[in-house]
Amino acid sequence: MTQFAVIKKVTAPDKVEVEVLRGTACGDDCESCGVCHYASKIRVEATNGVGAQLGDRVEIEARTSRILGAAVLVYVVPFILFFIGYAIAASFSLGEGMCMLVSFAAFGVGMGVAVAVGRRQKNNPITYNITRVIGHEAA
Repeated sequence: MTQFAVIKKVTAPDKVEVEVLRGTACGDDCESCGVCHYASKIRVEATNGVGAQLGDRVEIEARTSRILGAAVLVYVVPFILFFIGYAIAASFSLGEGMCMLVSFAAFGVGMGVAVAVGRRQKNNPITYNITRVIGHEAA
């Protein structure tokens, strides 16, 4: 998965901190709220194997499987467990209220699994590599 970023800080000879501008649903053209604009910028550390300098616009790459795996774990697994919990409770002919309670408990288990895996992966974060320099950002 590739994204465009700007180098904001040099942290080591081969490591830099880059600011990634993520796209938003409104296309960053919404003047009714400033929330999207500020939330759409994130900073990550990237390996600088191409000799990019401070202020350069660069293309960064991360393993797509790691990013998609994290997204599935956080967004899909809890909802699947929600529906499975409801189906299991309904198969025992429990009332509607109990079915909902079991489904929310299963959703909570899914979120707990996501948090536990996230904490476990803290020592093995998603890594980004600079693949090419696009240009220099005007100050």
